[in-house]
Amino acid sequence: MSLPIRDDLRGLEPYGAPQLDVPVRLNTNENSYPVPETVVDAIGKALQAELRDLNRYPDRDAVALRTDLADYLGHGLKAENVWAANGSNEVQQQLLQAFGGPGRTALGFTPAYSMHPLLATGTGTRWVDGYRAEDFGLSVEHAVAQVEKHRPDLVFLCSPNNPTGTALDPAVAAAVLDAAPGMVVVDEAYAEFARPGTPSALSVLPGHQRLVVTRTMSKAFGFAGGRLGYLAADPAVIDAVQLVRLPYHLSALTQAAARAALAHRGALLATVEAIKEQRDRIVAVLRSRGRRVADSDANFVLYEIGPQGAGSDQKIAWRALLDRGVLVRDVGLAGWLRVTAGTKAETDAFLEASAQRVNQEAQP
Repeated sequence: MSLPIRDDLRGLEPYGAPQLDVPVRLNTNENSYPVPETVVDAIGKALQAELRDLNRYPDRDAVALRTDLADYLGHGLKAENVWAANGSNEVQQQLLQAFGGPGRTALGFTPAYSMHPLLATGTGTRWVDGYRAEDFGLSVEHAVAQVEKHRPDLVFLCSPNNPTGTALDPAVAAAVLDAAPGMVVVDEAYAEFARPGTPSALSVLPGHQRLVVTRTMSKAFGFAGGRLGYLAADPAVIDAVQLVRLPYHLSALTQAAARAALAHRGALLATVEAIKEQRDRIVAVLRSRGRRVADSDANFVLYEIGPQGAGSDQKIAWRALLDRGVLVRDVGLAGWLRVTAGTKAETDAFLEASAQRVNQEAQP
């Protein structure tokens, strides 16, 4: 006898990238650099200070943490403009719980972050795919046309976009915000890696009550194991999200660790430029080999595995790299793979492994 699971969940598989023990892991866009010892010590002391009071619930509203996050973001934001949760996934789930749900619609433009439609499904929100162009671009005209056609309650935009890495044209976000009847969520998980001059949607938050910008400490901060995501928005949005958040959803230990990390953000963010250097190196080398590569403002690169027009099988290429000890991500785009920009040594390993496959292809 089968379980009475919801019909819209039957046949689905849980989200998750392969977690394999290989020498070079470049598949989940983690920061490859370990947390510096000075920050390890600071986090350890912060956690130690909380241990005696673990018999008490944490600050339910995480006010001190939200104050620190607002200070980091700048743009004149205050604690009342910021909300935090266990990763940006939980933040986005809470937004869907508050503004989506049965009878409501969320719109996105794939290929984009694959959790957005899953979060919509989990909250009973109808998901509509507006799709991107063949070159993965998203024009003002197309985005607005999809918004006007579907009249969604939420629109999800990514900048930089995952898995393509490309930053969103600010004109697209502005046009969608003007046209959308509901909330517009701009996912900026990789914002710290953007190239100079790339604007953030944070700059247009004032006066736009339906705009939400989500961020994470998992990537640039190297805090993936800490699970801390957050949003910036009008205070009314934070009030709405608190209607659906679980009580005491952020543990005292999570709050303390995140605050210690933010206090030492200079040390943690010091790796960002090194990662961007390896990202740009990957782009340059792969293009020199005749591969098509998406422009990237993130800490990863989406690239075509075969020569232009070859239509190679990305599953075979993924396995060939894995056999050489390099784990990258198959995001389900025929002929394309995504690789995280890691340390110089990891980039060396990836480029060497991918070159070996190229040489094999060239042999008669």
